[in-house]
Amino acid sequence: MNKYLILILVVFVFNSCGSSKVETKQKQPLAKHVILIGSDGFGAYAFEKAKIPTIRKMMNAGAYSLKARSVLPSSSAVNWASILMGSGSELHGYTEWGSKVPELPSRVLGEEGIYPTIFSLINNQMPNAKMGVSYTWGGIGSLFEKKLVDLDFNGKEDPETIEKALNFIVDEKPVFTFIHLTHPDNEGHEVGHDTPAYYAAVEKVDDLVANLLKKLEKEKMMDDTIIIFTSDHGGIGKGHGGKTLLEVEIPWIIYGKGVKTQGALNTSIVTYDTGATIAHILGLNIPQFWTGRPVLDAF
Repeated sequence: MNKYLILILVVFVFNSCGSSKVETKQKQPLAKHVILIGSDGFGAYAFEKAKIPTIRKMMNAGAYSLKARSVLPSSSAVNWASILMGSGSELHGYTEWGSKVPELPSRVLGEEGIYPTIFSLINNQMPNAKMGVSYTWGGIGSLFEKKLVDLDFNGKEDPETIEKALNFIVDEKPVFTFIHLTHPDNEGHEVGHDTPAYYAAVEKVDDLVANLLKKLEKEKMMDDTIIIFTSDHGGIGKGHGGKTLLEVEIPWIIYGKGVKTQGALNTSIVTYDTGATIAHILGLNIPQFWTGRPVLDAF
């Protein structure tokens, strides 16, 4: 009888070890390159009137939601942090539109003393991978681990920002690149949301995305690239940060290799799900302290 018990215990221990290895093993990436394009202040409401042929092409040939939501408050640093950190403000601690440090102590601290971002996950699980950030709004610089990236560029205007990112992508073939565009948020504050000036800025964003796609297609990189286009918040009047759908609802569009051509998703998406989706694409293990979930219906 004791021999049987010993045999059962040996089998149990062996199986337990095997299961542990399966859980921690990095999965096969769905694509070699992921590009996150974030257009500040681009509300989902704008899609009703906006002339954005390139972004609509991505929507029709990929998957999207115009009912994705920001975390509250519907402000910039709060939501860009949530996008990169896979969690809401109650965990990463950034609670104001221009937070440079967490107002609420972060639940977990990683590299450079901040809540671990997607860059940290990539660095830990794909240590040789190249990564970059190109951004127009300087506030982005406080929301990622600068020592982990190969490109840290703060452009003066969006065309410069996207050109720098595109050169980096083509030359270095990075695993992940985050491009932050400051428009149409500027026009939303200066002139107002849902105004001709706002839509003109939206159209310029579409032009920049078109240039990026053309270059990637010319370089044959779209064959192994996934692009996510999204925003941090919308707006109403000349502001944002409140609890209306005009401020909270944002676009979330995914396009590229392995993405289903299925149009509108019925999935609930919050800004922190973006980081988790990027991790899923790259075959990374998502840490328990992240609350974001991959948007699996897109694949």
